[in-house]
Amino acid sequence: MLIAFSVAPSGTGRADGSVHDAVAAAVAVVRASGLPHRTTSMFTEVEGEWDEVMDVVRRATDAVMPFGSRVSLVLKADIRPGYVGELDAKLDRLEAALKRDADSLREQ
Repeated sequence: MLIAFSVAPSGTGRADGSVHDAVAAAVAVVRASGLPHRTTSMFTEVEGEWDEVMDVVRRATDAVMPFGSRVSLVLKADIRPGYVGELDAKLDRLEAALKRDADSLREQ
């Protein structure tokens, strides 16, 4: 399964509202997990079995807890039994489709 999640504290007391230190703590948990992952400006994606990825989300959330009085977690899951390597394969299929569309437009 693939999950995309975002976890951040609120009630940090920081005047600038930044949560980068808390996010770094969460991303460190993901990186240490050894699971395939990718972090962007808004979400971290992780690929693995249900129990593996949910454990990473729980531990990442726990890592953020000390940074504020509460924590917000957003999670989206793509559960597709029997498929692995989808972290990159989904993007590869998208790029191939975009190339086909661009080639088709050039031919017209």
